[in-house]
This record gives sequence, structure tokens and C-alpha cells, in this order.
Amino acid sequence: MRVVCCSNSGVSATLPSFPCPRFPPLIAISSIRFLNSTPLRSTASPRQVTRMASKNAQQDTRLARIASAIRVIPDFPKPGILFQDITTLLLDTKAFKDTVDLFVERYRDQNINVVAGVEARGFIFGPPIALAIGAKFVPMRKPNKLPGEVISEEYSLEYGTDKMEMHVGAVQPGERALIIDDLIATGGTLGAAIKLLERVGVHVVECACVIELPELKDLNNYIPMTITWCIEKLTDSINMKGNGRDRLGDKSLFVLIKGGA
Repeated sequence: MRVVCCSNSGVSATLPSFPCPRFPPLIAISSIRFLNSTPLRSTASPRQVTRMASKNAQQDTRLARIASAIRVIPDFPKPGILFQDITTLLLDTKAFKDTVDLFVERYRDQNINVVAGVEARGFIFGPPIALAIGAKFVPMRKPNKLPGEVISEEYSLEYGTDKMEMHVGAVQPGERALIIDDLIATGGTLGAAIKLLERVGVHVVECACVIELPELKDLNNYIPMTITWCIEKLTDSINMKGNGRDRLGDKSLFVLIKGGA
């Protein structure tokens, strides 16, 4: 068993050891990282404090369930890659619902008109979120996948380039968009999605992912992951150079599962 405490929030969690000693378990920690360092003075009544504490406890449970439902597969699709397999999350109806609910709770009152899902796993989480908050879903696809007239944005890969495409007329100037994907690592696809939407006058409110990973060159650099509920802006983050946030400009990123730094 492994016990982990978060000194900022006073939250602790205990999870069983991972069956393979080479890959440490996901650690459940519930926290919200506030970028403004000014202390917050509470004016809530005892009844309100009780309600907030109850809500935080519910978030702890949901985050732990999401963490335990994601499977890590080493050396897939090629040696040196730790693949974050969300198909096991989709098999767990409670964990899948928890994942969608956490996003919906954040965005339902943000006046978002568009949920843009990045191919391919953004297509899994995007539509239920869009339906729940009353927004339309717009697929952001790889080249030659959309049948109509498209607008495209090229982005760089480690070796070469790729493109992201969107149907012309799918969004309108002045609309407010959320970009959703399952995971951010290098940030190339999310960065391209931001540029693509902004080119046609859409305001990108935020990017959201289930998982954030550091850029890893090999398995020897693997760091245990923490489960956290957080929102940060790249410009306000500390020691985040070299990861996928570099490509998001000043856009904030909301994640449920965050890799060690």
C-alpha cells in the first residue's frame, strides 16, 4: 500500500500497489491550484463550509475512480512509449460518467457555443460534454477525412509535419470554444486547434484534457503520476518549459490527471 499526502490541501489517499513494480501506481490527490498567490479570506457560513467540504470529498472519490480505471501499457505503439489506455476507463460506466461530469461542471456556465474535439479520442469526450452544456460539437480532423470544404492548420512533429482540418462554416466569428482531447504531451495538436479556430474569429476559452504527460524520451525518465483537479495558464506556470503547454500560448489548460514534473 502507498499513502500520499498533499501538504497544500491536507488530503491523503491510500491505493494498493501496482502489480508491476516497474511502473508505479497512479496517486490520488485532490487539489485546485490557484495561480494568484493572494490568500483568500473565507466569508462562508458554517452551512456553506459543510457543503463545500462535502463537494470536495465527492471530487476526491471521482478522481480516484478515474485514476484507477486508466491502464498504462509500456512499449506501445513502439518501444519506449508508455501508452495511457483510456479504453478501460470507457468500460467503467461510473468512471466514464465522473470524467464527463467534472468537465460539464466546469463549463456549463461559461457561455460556450462550440466544443471542438481533437481526433481521435477527443471525439469520445467532446460530444457528451457538448450535449450537456448546450453547445455544438465540431470535429477537428486529420487531413482528407472531412468530405466538405475545409480550412487547415499545419503543425510540426518531432520528425516532419502534419495538418489539422475543420469544415468551413462549422464555426462562426465571435463564438466561444472549448477544445477537448484525452491527453496532452507535446501540445502540437492542441496548439494547431487553437490557431485554426482563432483564424476564423472564434474565442478559445480553454483547452481541456483528461491526462497531461511530461515529454519523456525513455522509460528511465518515467515519473509517477498524480491525480489533480487543476487549471493553469502557461504564462503563470512555474518550471513548465519543455512540455506541451509551450504550444498553447496564453491559453489555460484544465486537466484531471497530471504527470510528474
